Amino acid sequence: MAAVDRVALERAISRESETYRARTPKSREMFEAADHLLGRVPMTWMNKWSGGYPIHFETARGNRITDVDGHEYIDFALGDTGAMAGHSPAATVRAIRDRIDDAGGITTMLPTEDGEWVAADLARRFGLPLWSLSLTATDANRWALRIARLVTGRDKICSFSYCYHGAVDETLVRTGPNGSTIEREGNVGPAVPVAQTTRVAEFNDLASVESALSHGDVAVLIAEPALTNIGIVLPDPGFWESVRGLCDRYGTLLLIDETHTISAGPGGCTTAWNLRPDIVVIGKSIGGGVPSGAYGITEEIAERINDHPEADLIDVGGVGGTLAGNVLSTSAMRATLGEVLTDAAFEHMIALATRFREGVEKVLSDTQVPWSVAQLGARAEYRFVDPPPRTGTESAQAHDEELEVYLHLFMANRGVLMTPFHNMALMCPTTTEADVDRHTELFAEAVTGIVAS
Repeated sequence: MAAVDRVALERAISRESETYRARTPKSREMFEAADHLLGRVPMTWMNKWSGGYPIHFETARGNRITDVDGHEYIDFALGDTGAMAGHSPAATVRAIRDRIDDAGGITTMLPTEDGEWVAADLARRFGLPLWSLSLTATDANRWALRIARLVTGRDKICSFSYCYHGAVDETLVRTGPNGSTIEREGNVGPAVPVAQTTRVAEFNDLASVESALSHGDVAVLIAEPALTNIGIVLPDPGFWESVRGLCDRYGTLLLIDETHTISAGPGGCTTAWNLRPDIVVIGKSIGGGVPSGAYGITEEIAERINDHPEADLIDVGGVGGTLAGNVLSTSAMRATLGEVLTDAAFEHMIALATRFREGVEKVLSDTQVPWSVAQLGARAEYRFVDPPPRTGTESAQAHDEELEVYLHLFMANRGVLMTPFHNMALMCPTTTEADVDRHTELFAEAVTGIVAS
């Protein structure tokens, strides 16, 4: 197997950094002039982009972005799934314009027929009959966890180490010594030590799941069906069937968060893998770029809510928000689900992700670099280890900051954007085979340039 030449890698990072700064002077100028933004960006995680500052964009359509310096990029980041429908999809834009220009109203605290249409389509896709709308999957997760604690009378949740559920306090966890629950790196200002709210388990480790649930105090196991934000970690065969059985045995609800894993198909992994959850959460992608989210529940949970004497969901209750389910977002969701993220679109996107994965596999085989690549429907990602990680902890240990910086800069300097948080590539309805092949070509050039001779 070939090894990475660390001296060559260091030189390559320096070279690519200089190229990046030379190519993007207007972006750098705008970044340096942003004196009133914390971190000089609208949201501090935008500083995760490699190069010392993010590219500032001028236009975005489909899977193309043009920055303020006039450079066009093939976008495989796609808003970290928020733009999985492509940037400004025509049907979504048309629905938004119709809502604003013709019907009027952006938020009124009153429903339109779009809300029921969206809920019915989500029920069709994921199999859960009743839905409530939010503006983000983070909020949908927060509200769903509160409902789970309410209807079970239990005070703890269980989450997998390094699983991704947005900014939900209880889920920012990792496995500590002897299976203990400790805060994930970067967990800012938690209200209480996370071990007070959460038991942790390792993905693909059924013994750790049973250990967590056997205490009898876990209301709900919240999980991505495959880990995504720590690199794609796929489940072992039979894992989810066994997890469902453990949840049933210990009286724990199962919440499946499909925010990223909807890439597996129109109904995410829930439908593709027949997961049978009690709660499903979805967000980001279903509004075509307009803030959107939702959670779905079973009839049984709905009955337990309705029968609970203290379930004050009409007033404050910690569940809901004034802008949740507003008519602008429901219009966008209806158009995106109905006309953009269709069955045919997923077939196209998944075929391209397969082509992407196969291209990466060929480069790794040709160069003999001991890395791996995983695919989850329309999403693919390479990791700097082989065999691929099986748990979140293993995947975190495979992180290599220098390699990520190099590959992201190399790609960006040649007109390709990868997700800044990791090495994820996502396909959208307007991605083409030529776009995928361009990545394969650049990936081969990038890897060859740092392999020890």
